[in-house]
Amino acid sequence: MLHFARWKAVATIVAAAIVCLLMLPSFLPQNIVRAFPSALQRRLVLGLDLQGGSHILLEVDGKAVQKEKLETLRDDVRRILRDARIGYTGLAVQGLSVNVRVRETSDVAEAMRRLRELATPLGGILSGTTQTDVELAESGGQITLTVTAAGLAQRMRQAVDQSIEIVRRRVDQLGTVEPSIQRQGTDRVLVQVPGLQDPARLKALIGTTAKLTFRLVDMTMSAQQAQLTRPPPDSEILMSAEDRTTPYLIEKRVMVSGEDLVDAQPGFDSRTREPVVTFRFNNAGARRFGAATQEHVGKPFAIVLDNEVISAPVIREPILGGSGQISGNFTVQQVNDLAILLRAGALPAPLTIIEERTVGPGLGQDSIAAGIYAAYLGSILVIVFMLATYGLFGLFANIAVAINVGMILGILSFLQATLTLPGIAGIVLTVGIAVDSNVLIYERIREEVRAGRSAISALDAGFTQALRTILDSNITTFIAAAVLFFIGTGPVRGFAVTLGVGILTTLFTAFTLTRLIVATWLRLWRPTHVPI
Repeated sequence: MLHFARWKAVATIVAAAIVCLLMLPSFLPQNIVRAFPSALQRRLVLGLDLQGGSHILLEVDGKAVQKEKLETLRDDVRRILRDARIGYTGLAVQGLSVNVRVRETSDVAEAMRRLRELATPLGGILSGTTQTDVELAESGGQITLTVTAAGLAQRMRQAVDQSIEIVRRRVDQLGTVEPSIQRQGTDRVLVQVPGLQDPARLKALIGTTAKLTFRLVDMTMSAQQAQLTRPPPDSEILMSAEDRTTPYLIEKRVMVSGEDLVDAQPGFDSRTREPVVTFRFNNAGARRFGAATQEHVGKPFAIVLDNEVISAPVIREPILGGSGQISGNFTVQQVNDLAILLRAGALPAPLTIIEERTVGPGLGQDSIAAGIYAAYLGSILVIVFMLATYGLFGLFANIAVAINVGMILGILSFLQATLTLPGIAGIVLTVGIAVDSNVLIYERIREEVRAGRSAISALDAGFTQALRTILDSNITTFIAAAVLFFIGTGPVRGFAVTLGVGILTTLFTAFTLTRLIVATWLRLWRPTHVPI
């Protein structure tokens, strides 16, 4: 057990040294780190409680999700019946149902057959379940399509998943490091952005739905006339984003939507030098946009963002290139944020901020100082205890524990893990676990010495016999850390990461590094008794 081949000894030392060196970028100035190869520039990321930042809890608007689901279902019913050339009347949303009456009795069976396409199995076509998100019923030519409770729940889950992904894309483009964006419950999203100094901008970005549409301006009457009477059934009144008192009469039909955008970038108009957002459509969007502008030359069309008209220019000539620009007396910051919103995509439903906390950098510094103080104090007490109890072997254990902590920080730096206060607690706990492993080995050696064994025999038996006990205790702790990681959220996962990494490095140092130190001492000094 104490015999080390030369190559094993060298490999152990080199591995420990390399892993410990990985922590250097986290403690060196940034200008020095930039000179390192890119793969070695990875640093520990301080969490929200250590460097300050924003904590926002968002709630997905369930009523908006329900409304969008029913309106989509109504539009699909209209499309299917029109494509099938089936006459209908009274198409409307009532409660959780869409009602439509088929004019000809002979068309009812065909209408039911085609509308059943809208009742998709929950979980997808391949799920094997018979439960659907929409139920159909027919009575006297009146067809009712009702959205089921399970269908609404599935749509809500999808909306939350979409919201998480879109919010992540938006926050990532702010240039922040390691934002934490995760689901809470059935309809909430938790956003934590360490180091963000402008929480108001974050709220504006993630709280904006950013639903972009290109629609024609209805010229059959003025917007003022529509306000006094009522707008045509296929049009609606929208207000200007720049001047909330200026109305526009906009057709409900969407020429092109923001879903067809593939890129949006901030820029400046070449003639007026005002800030603008340039955009580019995919092939399908470019074709639709080109055809729409070709058919309506000389007519104004509106660029609508979240039911507000950004601008309503006149189509001077067909726009066939699939690209264009959005202008509207923007500031540079506004065009940057608008470009981010359009690139990230529109939220499936509005998000409401229900909880907001901002942690200042000063509080974070206090937390760091308290954490460092606790770590230093705990380490000093452990070092003193080991030296007082085990003498020279206590020094061996302290060296191994110091290397163990260095390896933990090196692995966390390489993984670019987020270090939080619970994470620091996990490191301190790991120091105790590492010392405990050495205590088990040394107490076993003491027992062998009392039994009258020689120095070499007692040392070898101590490491061999303690192996199973240490493995059992560390494996059970590692299982607990894994459960905390997969089930826990936020700081709990940070604690689990540092604890899990610490257990792995503890096993390495206890059975490889400490054993190598003891074997080297034994070979150099050849003692006749064990000073323990």
